Amino acid sequence: MIYTIEIERIELRARHGCYDVEQTVGGDFTVDVRMEVEGEVEGDDVGRTVNYVEVFEAVKEQMAIPSRTIEHAAWRIRQAVMGLSPRILSVDVVLAKLAPPMGGKARSVSVTIRK
Repeated sequence: MIYTIEIERIELRARHGCYDVEQTVGGDFTVDVRMEVEGEVEGDDVGRTVNYVEVFEAVKEQMAIPSRTIEHAAWRIRQAVMGLSPRILSVDVVLAKLAPPMGGKARSVSVTIRK
């Protein structure tokens, strides 16, 4: 059986951005992860699914590495999550930078990496 696991609005502070000040001071971000998973859902064995804590830790580790673009950070997150389990068939990552420095007011700017 194929099913979907979603982790929504992981909130983190990170140092992603093209401006030097963003690399130094950092900013607030959210990350959504959507995984298509192959496995059994009838049983109650946590070993037969994806560990949400491992996914969260993978996101946190990748967000701790500064990037000039959020596209690159989102791609790294996707790669890290895909490597956690052979049960994971695909991963979508939405990485949003909150209150981006664009010279005007915007709640966020985001990128979605799909595969």
